[in-house]
Amino acid sequence: MKLKTPYKNIYRVLGQNRLLVLASIIGSVITSVVSLLLVIRLHKETLRNAFVIGRHGDVIPLKVATERESLKVEALAHLDRFHRCFYGLDTGNYRSQLEKALWLGDSSVDEVYRQKKVEGVYNRLLQYALLQKVTDVQPKVHLDKKPFVFETQVYFEIKRGGVTDRYKLVTSGKLIRIARNFPHNPHGLLITDFYENSLQKLNP
Repeated sequence: MKLKTPYKNIYRVLGQNRLLVLASIIGSVITSVVSLLLVIRLHKETLRNAFVIGRHGDVIPLKVATERESLKVEALAHLDRFHRCFYGLDTGNYRSQLEKALWLGDSSVDEVYRQKKVEGVYNRLLQYALLQKVTDVQPKVHLDKKPFVFETQVYFEIKRGGVTDRYKLVTSGKLIRIARNFPHNPHGLLITDFYENSLQKLNP
């Protein structure tokens, strides 16, 4: 007659424990090796791509440089959009064009708009069926400090019947960052301190 004992399966229990320990060790080794390889790869990519050299020889983090490049593209696009909307007018679209432009600037833009309205610019547009077409916008923006200062040369022509007059307008102001507002202000920038510096009639 065999005696019943709680230790009759001890060898099987020890065998199972050994398998579990072995599996845990193997899993830990694999995880450590994979983690080490990933860290080495990330370190190499970081050393290769983390920094760029600025115009003046300064070292700039890649992320910052990329954001700056994106900001410059958006700032130039914002200024181009504003000037084409604010100065590209005809009898059929001037209200919608001005409304689009006013979303892109603050009260300084609104003041210029109101001044033009008082001077009868838009009434003459309707009275003489003028077509004011922007032919080129050349903005320059400085992103070294906030708010961003800009200056823009706007070339446009005014057609009345068979007569076409061409002009060069220089504007200036500043840009500040705000929340994006689609579709009114997709770039998240606002024109402030807007000013028309000079207007020159060009020779034919």
